[in-house]
Amino acid sequence: MPGKVWVLETSTKGTGANMVPLERVLESPASNSTAPVHVPRKPPSRPAVEPEPRAPRRFKIVDILTRQVLGEDVSARETIEVLRGVRSVVDVNLYVWEPGHERWRLLTVAEQGVMWELRERR
Repeated sequence: MPGKVWVLETSTKGTGANMVPLERVLESPASNSTAPVHVPRKPPSRPAVEPEPRAPRRFKIVDILTRQVLGEDVSARETIEVLRGVRSVVDVNLYVWEPGHERWRLLTVAEQGVMWELRERR
């Protein structure tokens, strides 16, 4: 009397392969062969929205010791000119106008460094 024939079943999900009797594999159809294939539709294309042109940045310069405003609502060029009359970058606070938030934002140290480098170029 011959023994059972065992086969390696590899259709398990993430658990590896199992040894199962050959009769079990022959009785059940392959689970993936009759499954319908779902192909999602492509989403409708949206018209390209052109971004609004960004307004030029506006700056505010405030002396740290006296809290005197040295320049407010000035362009980058005018800000550089005001900085030429300042002894050190730590003597002033530089702000930029944030139109989305409707407030002045203090420039980061790196941003202030860029403005100071522009002052030194000329």
